[in-house]
Amino acid sequence: MGRNKKKTYLIGILGIILALLWISPFYLMVVNSFKEKREIFTDTLGLPDKFTFDNYIEAFIQLDFLKTLFNSVLITVIAVIVIVVFSSMAAYALSRRKSKMTGFIFFLFVAAMLIPFQSVMIPLISVFGKMELLNRFGIILMYLGFGSSLSIFLYHGTLTGISKSLDEAATIDGANRFQVFWYIIFPMLKPITVTVAILNIIWIWNDYLLPSLVINKEGMETIPLKMFFFFGEYTKQWHLALAGLTIAIIPVIIVYFFLQKQIIKGVSEGSVK
Repeated sequence: MGRNKKKTYLIGILGIILALLWISPFYLMVVNSFKEKREIFTDTLGLPDKFTFDNYIEAFIQLDFLKTLFNSVLITVIAVIVIVVFSSMAAYALSRRKSKMTGFIFFLFVAAMLIPFQSVMIPLISVFGKMELLNRFGIILMYLGFGSSLSIFLYHGTLTGISKSLDEAATIDGANRFQVFWYIIFPMLKPITVTVAILNIIWIWNDYLLPSLVINKEGMETIPLKMFFFFGEYTKQWHLALAGLTIAIIPVIIVYFFLQKQIIKGVSEGSVK
């Protein structure tokens, strides 16, 4: 019993240390967002002498936040819906049709997760530029391409645990392949669908590099692109940038807290099965 208690205490202490390390960047961001620019450099770790919301007001105005938020939400929502629809259907086809060809295709999707974006960045932008797709529609197609690998991998792991007898029973009742998937199988994929959605939301919402190459135009900027406004060649407005970052992460945090149970359940199901 003594050893078990010591082990429990050590695990608890380690957990607290890791939690503090994880929370510390958020603490620095939020606390310093209420400080004046000079105070950030004189006392970075301490609480502000006087809490001020002027940084939030100024950041909201300079970011043109409502328009920028609309651009980010539009691209993120459409891209995530497209990824969920096509990835789930692709994973269903690969999991139900067992052959060397489907195994090879699935292997290609898994292997694609190891390819860094920087290695295909220049040819990708060149090809899409020639096709006049350096716009919102083009970036959604790019997100579909880059987000499909992990999404198909997660969906495939869950689908292998769903019995094919459900498909056969629905087919006997007169349902075609499309109806079997959307009315029988897809509703059973809710936990992993939530997981796929939230992982892609976090990635697309915070992405800077791809939008900077594709849609870096006036009036079309996403929040990460517009945030670069605070970092000039000679000045860096950290007080406004931290306030803007705090505003920007609030929507993602809200979504995560509402869906955290489904996220954990979906990840565990996809990894084990």
